[in-house]
Amino acid sequence: MLVLLFFVGVILLVGHFYPGSGADLLDWKPTRSYETEVELERDDVQQMIDAQNEMRRRRGAPELTREELSEKVAEDQENRLRGRGPFSSGT
Repeated sequence: MLVLLFFVGVILLVGHFYPGSGADLLDWKPTRSYETEVELERDDVQQMIDAQNEMRRRRGAPELTREELSEKVAEDQENRLRGRGPFSSGT
């Protein structure tokens, strides 16, 4: 039991007095940068728009632009905040 307490104490002391962060101590680095994550998210959105436009073309409907999509998303968010969205129970 005393040995276990000693090891816990040593680990706590090293963690407290180590000048860097815990990630530095463990040499941990994220697998992807935030810039990469943003770029992947943009690519995903563009792929979804492209797929939606392909279905719209088949139906003969006009294509959806990124600006129109942004407007629809803003409108949906506003409706949800007001409690009038498609999933609200108060309509």
